[in-house]
Amino acid sequence: MQISVVVPAFNETPRIRWTAECVTAFLEREFDEFEVIVVDDGSDVDAQTLLAGLPHVRCLRNDVNRGKGYSVRRGMLEARFDPVLFTDADLSTPIEEALFLWREIDAGADIAIGARLRDSSKQVRRPPLRRLMAFVFRLCVKLIALRGFYDTQCGFKMLRRNTARALFGVASLDRWGFDVEILFMARRRGLRVAQVPVSYSESKQSRLSFLTPLTMLCDLLRIRWNALRGRYDMGK
Repeated sequence: MQISVVVPAFNETPRIRWTAECVTAFLEREFDEFEVIVVDDGSDVDAQTLLAGLPHVRCLRNDVNRGKGYSVRRGMLEARFDPVLFTDADLSTPIEEALFLWREIDAGADIAIGARLRDSSKQVRRPPLRRLMAFVFRLCVKLIALRGFYDTQCGFKMLRRNTARALFGVASLDRWGFDVEILFMARRRGLRVAQVPVSYSESKQSRLSFLTPLTMLCDLLRIRWNALRGRYDMGK
């Protein structure tokens, strides 16, 4: 078993080393070959200095803050092992949930995505306001860009390495809407996407703001516009 894990990070000084240690400890128990790629998105403190001495961890640094989508894309295209998982730096979804995604990939899925399903056996903890924001955004996703997915925004997704390279090599959104863009392309190419219930506990340090839904809405419109222009037909 092998895997690459991509962790986008921006100003995660208090916890990025803890995150890398938790992920590495889990991978050492479960996988034969692995790597952890931390993509520092122009943080005030260079994450490389905070991660010094950790085996199997390498750090890529963006010259300026470019966005989560850009950082995940960079890490995915740099990954050496198959499959590739990306996870949020706060580990809101426990890294142990990766095994459930890996099993779907091993069974033939091209992509396995974490889904925060309230009626599943998994525990999902989110403040009421965040639940409302998520509901509104899900509705916008269905109306504007993509149907058939309960949760496009959970920051816990695993892709076959070739699939990751094909999709992220064409993707263009640098911020919050990149998840929908990737799934939109996957649907157009007829790829098999497995939705996997995962546990989730909202971090108090989450950077979502009231402006985030507006940014996401703009990204959904960009996806629709890119599709009309044929951008996502490249390499199909």
